[in-house]
Amino acid sequence: MAPSKTTPGDVLDGSILEAAHALRQRLVSVPELVSASLDRIAATAPLNAYVAVFAERALEVARAQQALLDAGYDLGPLQGIPIALKDNIDMAGERTTAGSAILRDNVAPADASLTAALKRAGAIIVGKNNMHEFAWGGTTINPHYGTAVNAWGERRTPSGSSGGSGIAVATRSVFASIGTDTGGSIRIPASVSGVSGIRPSIGRVSNAGVHPLAWTLDTSGPLAKSAEDCALVLRIIAGNDVRDLQTSTARVPDYLAELYRPLAGLRVGWIDDYSVSNVQPAVREAFKAALATYASLGATVLPIRIPDLDAVVDAVVVIDAAEPSAIHARWLRDRGGDYGADVRAQLEAGFAFSAVDYVQAQRYRAHLRQRFAEAFLEVDAILTPTLPYTAPRIGQGFVEIDGHDRDVLTTNMQFTSLASATGVPGLNVPIGFDHEDMPIGLQILTPELQEGRALRLGHQLQAVTGFHRRKPGAAA
Repeated sequence: MAPSKTTPGDVLDGSILEAAHALRQRLVSVPELVSASLDRIAATAPLNAYVAVFAERALEVARAQQALLDAGYDLGPLQGIPIALKDNIDMAGERTTAGSAILRDNVAPADASLTAALKRAGAIIVGKNNMHEFAWGGTTINPHYGTAVNAWGERRTPSGSSGGSGIAVATRSVFASIGTDTGGSIRIPASVSGVSGIRPSIGRVSNAGVHPLAWTLDTSGPLAKSAEDCALVLRIIAGNDVRDLQTSTARVPDYLAELYRPLAGLRVGWIDDYSVSNVQPAVREAFKAALATYASLGATVLPIRIPDLDAVVDAVVVIDAAEPSAIHARWLRDRGGDYGADVRAQLEAGFAFSAVDYVQAQRYRAHLRQRFAEAFLEVDAILTPTLPYTAPRIGQGFVEIDGHDRDVLTTNMQFTSLASATGVPGLNVPIGFDHEDMPIGLQILTPELQEGRALRLGHQLQAVTGFHRRKPGAAA
């Protein structure tokens, strides 16, 4: 019996494994899939998710990958799959601007290590995603390349700094985008865009060829529709790299195989009071529903206490201010006028912190790592909301929570700073929508280098909830 008609757009809306199957069954060709990706990018252009699109180059590579498949050379499930990069990640021969005017003409001489890994796996990089300038901000309001717009609501922020990456995945213009995360820049855009996104442990993925924001906090990882797709991409880009001495020598496990293990016997903790305090009602209810779902799947869900969390945002802010200011000191002196006003102000503010402030912040990080190590003796994973609120409007400086106006810039790190400070992995998965149909995200934290456990928890939740399958109207 002949296979039913499958359009390239249908395949683009599915999972990576479904697309890989369609390519190998000749239900769609690689050039057709890449063309559908490019068409989707063009159709959603008003959202300003991309700063560069490599149409001609991507189609050329697509034809080459199809020839390889036709000749029996199977490179794995990412072969022929359209993927994007945040524009602070190098791709040889293309510009890496980091969302700035200063690097507008910066052509990468070589691939970032993660870019090279994607190419070896046969992935097709179709473009670079818009971002907050130098990744130093959470709005993706970019004075040089335009403001990015959340696909779920008119004039809603996609957050940042990987805002364009979240939009690209939400609109299904690519199967995944590689973002970077310092204080939450993968997980926060993933949350407000209704997609999945993982910040790996520090050292799990090489930062070689990635423009830095804060050396001791930076990581790179995928945003994708599902935990399963994140697992497939992370397996390719993770691993030790001689170009980055911070990378771990620990073996990279088969994340995909771990997804399907049952949750029976797994201990899942939520931080009593902290995980449900200072959050909007819709977020609290979605979070509680997620806890109930885990219990129904056989996990043991229990409250835990972790002391000394009050200073976590402050500590991350100090480090995430001082280190970028050190990186940008010469440019600030010589080219200060080329920065956007908000980023220049933040970089200048970083000089106000003393060496004592910085050392104390790093000492607190060491203390908090110990507290989390102790907590992970009690539980296998720790859950919080990813954000205490859903996507604000573009330019909105404050959000109302429990009758109080709270600053967006710092409140957005209320939960994400936990992984940033401790270096443990953090995964966002969608767990619902508020009354305005804006996505709500769950953050899953696991011990260092236990990304597979986080992905397993995310996948098992998605298998019974399906929130990750919803897409915004802009992608219809």
